[in-house]
Amino acid sequence: MVETISKFNLPFVSLADVEEFEKTPIEKWMPFQNVYDVFCAAVEQYAEKPALIALPPGDPMGDGKAITYRELLAKVNQTANLFLSAGLAKGETVTYLIPLCPQAYFTMLGAEAVGTVNAVNPLLEPEHILGIAEAANATILIATGQALSPELWEKAAYVIERMPNLKAVYVLGGGAECDGEKIFPYDEMIAKQDASAINGPRNDAPDDVIGYYHTGGTTGVPKLAPHTNRMQLSQIAMSGFGLGYSEADCLLAGLPMFHISGSIVVGLVPMINGVTLVISRPQGFRDPLVVGNYWRLIEKYGVTVLGGVPTMMSALLNVPVGDADISSLRAGLTGGSAAPVEVLKAISDLSGVPMLEGYGMTEVTCFTTMQPQNGEVRFGSVGLRFPFVEVKSAHIDENGNITRFADPEEIGEIIMKGVCVTPGYVQSDYNATAFTTDGWLRSGDLGRIDAEGYIWLTGRAKDIIIRSGHNIAPSIIEEALHEHPAVELAAAVGRPDTYAGEIPVAYVQLKPDAKVTPDELKDFARERIPERAANPADLTIIDEMPLTGVGKIFKPTLRHDAAVKVFSAELEPFNANGASIAVSVNNHPVHGSVATITVSGGDKAVLGEQITEKLGAYTLRHEVVWQG
Repeated sequence: MVETISKFNLPFVSLADVEEFEKTPIEKWMPFQNVYDVFCAAVEQYAEKPALIALPPGDPMGDGKAITYRELLAKVNQTANLFLSAGLAKGETVTYLIPLCPQAYFTMLGAEAVGTVNAVNPLLEPEHILGIAEAANATILIATGQALSPELWEKAAYVIERMPNLKAVYVLGGGAECDGEKIFPYDEMIAKQDASAINGPRNDAPDDVIGYYHTGGTTGVPKLAPHTNRMQLSQIAMSGFGLGYSEADCLLAGLPMFHISGSIVVGLVPMINGVTLVISRPQGFRDPLVVGNYWRLIEKYGVTVLGGVPTMMSALLNVPVGDADISSLRAGLTGGSAAPVEVLKAISDLSGVPMLEGYGMTEVTCFTTMQPQNGEVRFGSVGLRFPFVEVKSAHIDENGNITRFADPEEIGEIIMKGVCVTPGYVQSDYNATAFTTDGWLRSGDLGRIDAEGYIWLTGRAKDIIIRSGHNIAPSIIEEALHEHPAVELAAAVGRPDTYAGEIPVAYVQLKPDAKVTPDELKDFARERIPERAANPADLTIIDEMPLTGVGKIFKPTLRHDAAVKVFSAELEPFNANGASIAVSVNNHPVHGSVATITVSGGDKAVLGEQITEKLGAYTLRHEVVWQG
């Protein structure tokens, strides 16, 4: 007899509801040993209900293709059997490089059942993709074929050539790439497998590792965080409670599967709770046709939860609701990066439902906090902690010891402990700084917790702008700029300065057709920024804000641009007498960021001394490259 999944959509008004939920042990809420078993239980309960609806190519308002829970289980079984037939063994990994599509769900659930799944951001450089696959011990690769994406196939080919130990490669939309010996067409091979059951050993134990998720990273190979059955099972209950998911819900799934936002937050967790996921085409929310039709898609499918990262919410503010009926919405959900308060307020007003901002990390499986859906929504906060996880603000010394927990309203580093926390990175060298000496996961985020338990993030410990020893949270600059009606996105970073170490500067992306000058924006921000030291010394209007694959603002690009401007201005006087000087700033595996000064022509000895004199006072390292 298959266990029945509990109903988690209970009242969530205050911290008292969290504590009441915790009185029942997590094993009672989630009486399963592994993710595959709980998925089978969901299929028993929701067999003929659509689990996935894939939007069609071309017009997203066309008729989508529905896959019921029962049909999805059949595909998962076939996919797991395909991997077993290729020789996948426990401890080995299926790495996949395919976009948002039904096959990504088959792969995730099938690989988790019999091995370890490792979804990789296909936008990464080929050498990073290779490094992740090698670190994950990948023996099977799922790739996008030449006909669907020449660029993605080129990256896959790079990996295949350098990983001779791959047992098999399965190609989505495969054609001429498939040699019938090692490289095969994915869909054709799945169709040949038994759909009734998994015919081989499975990951049955709670602490079996079933997933490796990379955390991003700007230098070297991104860190890989293992997910266990226990971690993901706990999140089904925790997030199910926090978000109030039930079989009455329908979500528009547009976040990439290589990130926990797409795979867990709006993937596995709602699916096990009986939710229908409408898959919004391969590009997800990066597809302008999807965003442009968002409100109409809500009406067409009866979407109940408005979800996306903050940058996507900003984009939606430019899309009129018009005559679309969006009354099916019951709540909004955002996370992944700090959301500007003005954006949260505006999207709440536009949609008619409160935006519930949450907080989590790859290392804690998905969310660990959320605004209470039935309680007071405090914009600017990431809400209350979820059940079965401790979230604290603490002071930590240089050796990783907690010297004391912060008082209410006092800023410290946010740390977490609970069943949802990863046992440690695959690359174990990172673990010493990832955890305190007594086992708390260090988020790297600064924040405070108020008397009612609401958690307020105040910035990244490493994202803080330090001006003459004074810590400035970029968020206070960004919040001020987001109040301006012409601003769609704003980001503040530190610019190198010989006196103060660094000073704040800002970058702004305007709304379509908006017109405003940098000086007007600086004046506007200065009237609203509470401390003079935080006033941006410079403001740059850019056409498009650099974003990560999941829509977060990618600040390293902006920091590098700010440094290039400073160093270029310093060295401009030396562009004379046949000399030409160019500046670039890039990531360095040891020093973080390094400025490269490329010089051609001129007197090498004289220019060398002048460059050293000008740039030696900056904390940002520089290297001179002589050409000619």
